[in-house]
Amino acid sequence: MSTYLIGDIHGCLDELQALLAQAAFDPLHDQLWLTGDLVARGPASLEVLRYVRSLGPAVRMVLGNHDLHLLAVYAGISRNKPKDRLTPLLEAPDRDELVNWLRRQPVLQVDDEHKLIMGHAGITPQWDIDTAQLCAREVEAVLSSDSYPLFLDAMYGDMPNNWSPDLSGLARLRFSTNALTRMRYCFPNGQLDMICKDAPGSAPAPLKPWFELPRLVDPEYTIIFGHWASLEGKGTPEGVIGLDTGCCWGGNLTMLRWEDKKYFVQPSNCRDVIDGLDTLAAS
Repeated sequence: MSTYLIGDIHGCLDELQALLAQAAFDPLHDQLWLTGDLVARGPASLEVLRYVRSLGPAVRMVLGNHDLHLLAVYAGISRNKPKDRLTPLLEAPDRDELVNWLRRQPVLQVDDEHKLIMGHAGITPQWDIDTAQLCAREVEAVLSSDSYPLFLDAMYGDMPNNWSPDLSGLARLRFSTNALTRMRYCFPNGQLDMICKDAPGSAPAPLKPWFELPRLVDPEYTIIFGHWASLEGKGTPEGVIGLDTGCCWGGNLTMLRWEDKKYFVQPSNCRDVIDGLDTLAAS
């Protein structure tokens, strides 16, 4: 059995299937980890959800900020933006099944055997593994409950941006969601900055990419994340791997086979890069 980890798919079905074919992925024997943002911006969000769901237990995924946005649009909380290209999904006859499957997916994956942790945006330096798992379970519980629209309505916002175990209610859920699905930069004390989306090296002082700060996570574990396309999978320290390489923006879809650390790359078929390369920072 092999373990394959893939960055943000963003509705790029053809590239996903071509990438898996490169490695002769077998869902009966192999495991596929997905860093989230399965949908939006690319041409085939509906087909990606159908395909990933069809793989059943072969898939271990996390939700990304664009996946949560889809849930909010479906619930009537957020607006369906044309640039997200979600209308075919929202009008599909099986949309209810797909959305209800999606909202029951985790926001964090931890594998003690492989020593892997996967979150869409990463792990805030203010959390150890136990805290990250606790906060993730809280978000997952409300997303899978009948009251999930109330949470989605309250999840938008940048505050609170500093972790405290005393946080509670919707404020605690909002912090956890931002840390797991939107985070890029932090202040030196680990406090989240939810404003800056500049490429690394362009952010104003004293902001640092979250992965450049000291971490509480056990160093035996490797953190896998997506979300930050302008990194192009580069510049992270040992023990942290970014896999979003901007497929829906005309970049690549990237996959890592964990057992031998071999990378597979599939060039994008997308040529309609939205608003130019500067949008990489906001993906």
